[in-house]
Amino acid sequence: QVQLVESGGGLVQAGGSLRLSCAAPGRTFSRYAMGWFRQAPGKEREFVAAIRWTGGMTYYDDSVKGRFTISRDYAKNLVYLQMNSLKPEDTAVYYCAAALTASAGLGNSRSYDHWGQGTQVTVYS
Repeated sequence: QVQLVESGGGLVQAGGSLRLSCAAPGRTFSRYAMGWFRQAPGKEREFVAAIRWTGGMTYYDDSVKGRFTISRDYAKNLVYLQMNSLKPEDTAVYYCAAALTASAGLGNSRSYDHWGQGTQVTVYS
């Protein structure tokens, strides 16, 4: 059963931009912290960005800080990841995830209770 649905991935030239969206059909996740993770072929899943459920505080992995922006639209029940200045090393399947509590930390996948199916982002030179 699908819990979260990512969209907006695709093929983009290095230096370009994409905006990923995450939706939760039939439910609200406004009380959850939201995160984005990515996984490249043969690599471990890694943290990208997160946004807390209160205060609008955001967190980023150093590899994307200054280039990516996570945001959420409570009215539309959507979470976004704006990706600018994309690099080939950003190529991966991107997953959104929701955390009711984040006892393991927002950068740890174990904190997240619900996941999407992933959307492919490919950046070429």
